[in-house]
Amino acid sequence: MVFFNGVDWAVLIGYFVAIMSLGLFFWRRNNSADEFTAGGRTLPGWLCGLSIFATYLSSISYLALPGKAFVDNWNAFMYSLALPFAALIAVRFFVPLYRKSGEISAYSLLETRFGLWARIYASSFYLLYQIARIGVVMYLMALPMAVLFGWDIRTVILFTGAIVTAYSFVGGIVAVIWADAIQAVVLLAGALLALGIMLWGMPGGPSEVIAVANESGKFSLGSTSLFDVSEPTVWVVLAFGLFDNLRNFGIDQSYIQRYIASSSDREAAKSVWLGSMLYVPVSALFLFIGSSLFAFYESHPADTQEVRIIVAEQKLMQAGISFDAADYQQRLQETAAKLTSKDLGDRVFPHFIAAHLPQGARGLLIAAVFAAAMSTVSTSLNSSATLVMSDFYKRLYRPLSNDQQDVRVLRFATIGWGAMGTMMALALVRLTESALDVWWLLSGVLGAGIIGLFLLGLMVPAIRSKRSIWVLAFGMLVIGWMAVSKSDYWPESLDQFTSPFHTFLVIVIGPLAMILAGWLIADRRSSA
Repeated sequence: MVFFNGVDWAVLIGYFVAIMSLGLFFWRRNNSADEFTAGGRTLPGWLCGLSIFATYLSSISYLALPGKAFVDNWNAFMYSLALPFAALIAVRFFVPLYRKSGEISAYSLLETRFGLWARIYASSFYLLYQIARIGVVMYLMALPMAVLFGWDIRTVILFTGAIVTAYSFVGGIVAVIWADAIQAVVLLAGALLALGIMLWGMPGGPSEVIAVANESGKFSLGSTSLFDVSEPTVWVVLAFGLFDNLRNFGIDQSYIQRYIASSSDREAAKSVWLGSMLYVPVSALFLFIGSSLFAFYESHPADTQEVRIIVAEQKLMQAGISFDAADYQQRLQETAAKLTSKDLGDRVFPHFIAAHLPQGARGLLIAAVFAAAMSTVSTSLNSSATLVMSDFYKRLYRPLSNDQQDVRVLRFATIGWGAMGTMMALALVRLTESALDVWWLLSGVLGAGIIGLFLLGLMVPAIRSKRSIWVLAFGMLVIGWMAVSKSDYWPESLDQFTSPFHTFLVIVIGPLAMILAGWLIADRRSSA
């Protein structure tokens, strides 16, 4: 267990004070719903682009990407390589579409195309998606604090949830976007610092790191088999990345709000290109950190054993076994001996931060982990509150509400989704698998139906409202089958009906099945 010293605490506390001060600075500007949700539509593209980049670079990337490279290879980089293609489609089609509509809700277009039910469905699933996202992000942020510094994981989650909800509550979208931009700088500075210390901490320097990692295949992109759809091959992850990023750029409320908040169409397009093209090399940086961690810990077996003990302690904590138990040490050693490299993956980078960084730098890196989580959570809170106000309160309950009423709903919804996301993070404390894999599955299941409905409207012009409901129902059955048949809840008696596809393909095959079904229906009868 590592303890913070005075310099580390000063850096960390200074970071939290700065973020809260930023929210308070913008407090008076948020006297209207448009200011709270779109920043008056006057923000520059570079600022919105940095915010998009910081949203991508959550603690999912900051901790889980190095963990994946440490355990496996650079297979996850194929997701990043799909980004430019998704950005091109977004700039060509989505940005002009949303800018022209002028609506703050991403799903008002679905109502125009299919009816109110489509808007409510998409908004509801998006709000559930954000609760899951907030939970995974906050859990990944809190994990290293708990296992390395002896902090109670639930206390860390509750404290961070309160802080990020507070500055989202008082500052609105402008505070969120400015905080994201600042946090993006903190994230990069922390990662580069950690990598430099790691590379030059090896006896042979950077060349030894590269040689050791390369010898174990840590720079491989994975299998290139074109016909293997049951494993995360290069093509499976690339397809997943394309569709998931189309979901981000095309239907994710938090991204659409940045298009609307930009001062012009040109600035909105600039934000998409900046955010996406920054993430590609930075994701490679984090994967390289993971490969370097593998080489570093291969040459430091004592550190590897220390990580094993830390992970074993966490597993015993999750199992409810108290430190005071009579056989605790025996169980600890037995658990540590059974651990695989996959069990260690998400924990190695936090351990390196705590054990090998000098004072002050350690505080900066922990601040960066907090920054990674908070930038994503604050974005999720603001976009969720926006949908609660626009798609439920204003659309269904009080269409003629005034600004004061709308802002009140926005603030209450921010608190509500902050609380639910925090509770989700607390529920994930017992999570033991790779957080990146869990998140990608949740992302696919909760996002596939929305992207499928959106693409159905664009690509099958003849389909109308009533028949699109049946198409969506069919799509949800396909999505549910692909997800559940790969889980522990699938009965053994139905093993012959298990999906042959990897779960990453949920967000690919689900929408494609909906487009095909819609085309078949429209081909037989062009009106509902």
